[in-house]
Formats: sequence, C-alpha cells, structure tokens
Amino acid sequence: MTFVPVMWTVWSTFVLFMAALYIYRSSLTRDEEDQIFLDDSFDHEKAAQAIIVSKVARVEPLLKVARWLVLTMTAVVIVYYVHDILAQLNIVR
Repeated sequence: MTFVPVMWTVWSTFVLFMAALYIYRSSLTRDEEDQIFLDDSFDHEKAAQAIIVSKVARVEPLLKVARWLVLTMTAVVIVYYVHDILAQLNIVR
C-alpha cells in the first residue's frame, strides 16, 4: 500500500474522532444552565450542573489532543503535496 491512502486514512480518522468529541460535548452542554442558584432549595439543580461540568471537563483534554492530531496530520498532508509539486517541477528531488 502506498503512502497517500494511508495518510488520508489517518487524517480522516483523526477528523472523525474530533468531530465525535465535539458532538458529544455539545450534547452534554445542551442541558447546561447559564444561571447561578443562590437558594438552598435548588441543590438538586446545582448537583446536576456540577455533573455536567465535570463530564465536559473530562472531554476537554481529549478534544485538545484531537485538535493537535488533526493539525499535525493536516501539516503532513500539506508538506507532502508541496514536496510532490516541487519534485514534479524538478526543484527538489
């Protein structure tokens, strides 16, 4: 198998993983409230919001890694094709 299909497969896998993480995070934050509960009668709401925040906090490092992986593979793809163009123009070997 040549390098190009493997390169594109790895890049698309990373992009799909990142997209799945974004979708999961958006489904978590869908129920998040933008208000502060000052009364003790809303302790159940505070607990529910704390659970949502903790789940989102666990996803954030994975999302950061996924973004870096996609960025790195995008750079690899660009470098490969720039090198290929320069090689076809006999500028580099």
